[in-house]
Amino acid sequence: MRHTTLRRRAASAGLLAAAALVAVGLPALPAAAQPDAAPKAAQLRTGGLAADITASERTSLIRSAQTKADDHAKKLKLGGKEKLLVKDVVQDNDGTLHTRYERTFAGLPVLGGDLVVHDAPESGKGDGLNATFNNKRAITVGTTAKVAETTAETKAVKAAKAHDGNATPTADNTRKVVWAGSGTPRLAWETLVEGFQHDGTPSRLRVVTDALTGEKLHESEDIKTGTGKSLYSGTVTLGTTLSGSTYQLTDGSRGGHRTTNLARATSGAGTLFTDADDTWGTGVASSSSTDQTAAVDAAYGAAVTWDFFKNTFNRSGIENNGQGAYSRVHYGSGYVNAFWDDSCFCMTYGDGSGNTHPLTSLDVAAHEMSHGVTSATANLTYSGESGGLNEATSDIFAAGAEFAAGNSTDVGDYLVGEKIDINGNGTPLRYMDKPSKDGGSKDSWYSGIGSIDVHYSSGPANHMFYLLSEGSGTKTINGVTYNSPTSDGVAVQGIGRAAALQIWYKALTTYMTSSTNYAGARTAALNAATALYGANSAQYAGVANAFAGINVGARVPVPGNGVTVTNPGSRTATVGTAVSLQISASSTNAGALTYSATGLPAGLAINASTGLISGTPTTAGTYSTTVTVTDSAAQTGTASFTWTVNPVGGGTCTAKQLLGNPGFESGNTTWTASSGVITTDSGQAAHGGSYKAWLDGYGSSHTDTLSQSVTIPAGCKATLSFWLHIDTAETTATTAYDKLTVTAGSTTLATYSNLNAATGYVQKSFDLSSLAGQTVTLKFNGVEDTNLQTSFVIDDTALSVS
Repeated sequence: MRHTTLRRRAASAGLLAAAALVAVGLPALPAAAQPDAAPKAAQLRTGGLAADITASERTSLIRSAQTKADDHAKKLKLGGKEKLLVKDVVQDNDGTLHTRYERTFAGLPVLGGDLVVHDAPESGKGDGLNATFNNKRAITVGTTAKVAETTAETKAVKAAKAHDGNATPTADNTRKVVWAGSGTPRLAWETLVEGFQHDGTPSRLRVVTDALTGEKLHESEDIKTGTGKSLYSGTVTLGTTLSGSTYQLTDGSRGGHRTTNLARATSGAGTLFTDADDTWGTGVASSSSTDQTAAVDAAYGAAVTWDFFKNTFNRSGIENNGQGAYSRVHYGSGYVNAFWDDSCFCMTYGDGSGNTHPLTSLDVAAHEMSHGVTSATANLTYSGESGGLNEATSDIFAAGAEFAAGNSTDVGDYLVGEKIDINGNGTPLRYMDKPSKDGGSKDSWYSGIGSIDVHYSSGPANHMFYLLSEGSGTKTINGVTYNSPTSDGVAVQGIGRAAALQIWYKALTTYMTSSTNYAGARTAALNAATALYGANSAQYAGVANAFAGINVGARVPVPGNGVTVTNPGSRTATVGTAVSLQISASSTNAGALTYSATGLPAGLAINASTGLISGTPTTAGTYSTTVTVTDSAAQTGTASFTWTVNPVGGGTCTAKQLLGNPGFESGNTTWTASSGVITTDSGQAAHGGSYKAWLDGYGSSHTDTLSQSVTIPAGCKATLSFWLHIDTAETTATTAYDKLTVTAGSTTLATYSNLNAATGYVQKSFDLSSLAGQTVTLKFNGVEDTNLQTSFVIDDTALSVS
């Protein structure tokens, strides 16, 4: 049975309460889930010995410990300006109290000076002989700083940027302290700097700066992450919270997002996942209703989605209020779906077929939570064309989140749900480059598209976003090959995914309304492009042309767009002697080029598809030739040059060899070569003499060149020859990894590769008579990939004319 695609359902008429993953027949949604009830008692533990005490009992213990603080300070022989402040008290089952103190000196916090006093019930005296110190050294510092607070803050921000890559100081974030974390206590400034770590993890870096010298004394990261083995994304970091000695799957750095277990239930908030060692899941699918692996994927997906919206759009959470949602896993039994529900502000995941295929992949998580963003902004009505746009928006942001995650196990792509195998045959749910590949979605807009399921009417918007990001035609991205067509057959030039995301987000949040249709979406996106990049920008044109590529609106010219044609220069030919000239051209648009020419010498013609001018001149004379090249977007480029055709016998030619230092025996002369190419290295034998030209052979990414310019007299028959030996460590019989290209001017004579490896030297020969009367550069260009060597050895070259 073929499963259909991501579907969102309304809880009541006009109210969009939930967004689901696939369009299947489903039971009614659960009532709004309630948050977890507050615990009745706190558990304070040190290992397995801590006693369970109520919150009021804990308060009483703290108050009692504070009354003993001065006595403890004296017995511990602290200085007169030092005070102890109770931070926490833990009571063991045998009655032992562990009182955690923070120290102050002259009213300043002492960093690294905290201690724990252990009071056994039989003594109850806290005599100081059983205390755990970080630093027991006496504090004798002055309290007047020589380094200004602002200077310390500047230094801290600089240190944080070196550590994190992206740091911004928070307001009121610097305080005067005593640093006692190591060595002799010092007066210092402590600065809290917030930003993002290099891998995108949020950062709250505390930097301690000596208040007398400006020396950095210490830095530490407040953000702490657990690890989890996910089913779809490999081993990932998770935001977790330590409560007593138990870790909770609550991400305090992302609005307190929680991940709970419904354990096959279909209502309620579920039970918060906890773990003893902060290592979650197994990375293997399980049918257990308490399995952590699904929770790992859900928590990771929520974190990636939060970071994507924060880092890309500076949006703090789904509703942009800094509050995290929560995720529920193990919904129902055999539930092949996932959904976002506005009424509980939560994500819910089923476990799929057999309860072993949870729908918790990264792009599914981002897709569903993005429905919440749409609800909080344009609130696109979930029916008709606006419903298709709603669904596509979730696919678009899910793709953005997946690329932003940079996860090597689940790489960014323009496929939807490719990991969850909901179709049972390894295919994704949807294809953004060509939506119709899923068998139901539409590639382009048509007048009746609003009458079909929103998961299929989302196709044109997904297609538009792909075209806007990457352009049309065939390309490979992160190992996935795409081939995106357009409705009118005209190529579209992409503007890049980053700009496309910014435009779509601004269009959604600023210009779209609940009833926006495809035409309105085009207007909204053009308005967004104008606001972000200007009305005369390539981005504006990119939006218009991407929508035109799905049959919405007209095309506009792309600024700076066009075709470039390489001018071959003046040409000489002889009546009765065959000619072959390859025209070289390129375009900023994808797609095929079309060639035409005027003023060609009689007997010559140009191939419209390849640009090769060939034939045999029949009439002597001077011809003014213009070649025109047209690309798939109807842009053109031209090149004009003169072609002189001499009569038979009209030229003079003395038989000779034209190349200088043809066998390389004069060393690195006459030829222009990369370092080390002309060599006597014994690793490869010369064909003759001692020297040869050895290109590549390094077994790493490398390019070598060898070239010489030579003038071929008019009226001559010219032949280029050389001996070539290729050996390789590559084992493939099908793939050309390393290549040698031989060119004469703009004409490519041949390309050899590791596939041409053979024992000994082989002579190669090429007719260059069509280049008579010209000065051309003969060039050998060797390009080697990242591993396994291929050597291209050239010797005993000759350019003979007669």
